[in-house]
Amino acid sequence: MKNTNNEVTLLGKHDIECTYKYTPDLLEVFDNKHPNNDYFVKFNCPEFTSLCPVTGQPDFATIYISYIPYLKLVESKSLKLYLFSFRNHGDFHENCINIIMKDLIKAMDPKYIEVWGKFTPRGGISIDPYCNHGKKGTKFEDMANYRMVNHDMNPEKVDNR
Repeated sequence: MKNTNNEVTLLGKHDIECTYKYTPDLLEVFDNKHPNNDYFVKFNCPEFTSLCPVTGQPDFATIYISYIPYLKLVESKSLKLYLFSFRNHGDFHENCINIIMKDLIKAMDPKYIEVWGKFTPRGGISIDPYCNHGKKGTKFEDMANYRMVNHDMNPEKVDNR
């Protein structure tokens, strides 16, 4: 990842051009001033787009990212630009979600993270991939296992499609 010295370079800049080519180096992080506290940071990203790797048709989704930070947090503008970089990226929904999670783990090394994609239907089927990760050897690894096993046990009311 680009930012390892805690230098947030994108925030406040007005002349940033969005790239539509997958660019994980856009992610920037900053120090967590409360590393001993366990708290969630949640992002709802309702304008995610990528391309079907077979047809080239656009896919649209809301991406939900929830994480418990450890030493670093992701800067939200860099996250927005990073997610924009998927615009012309051709990949299946499941791969996009796992790539996002792995890039965020690499950038931040959070205690816990989950990424959930709610894709709009194409061909009469919507796909909602979910992935998570808890720091190995901690209670967060157990939490990830529990949340995975119990994921989707309470079906949601879908009213945005």
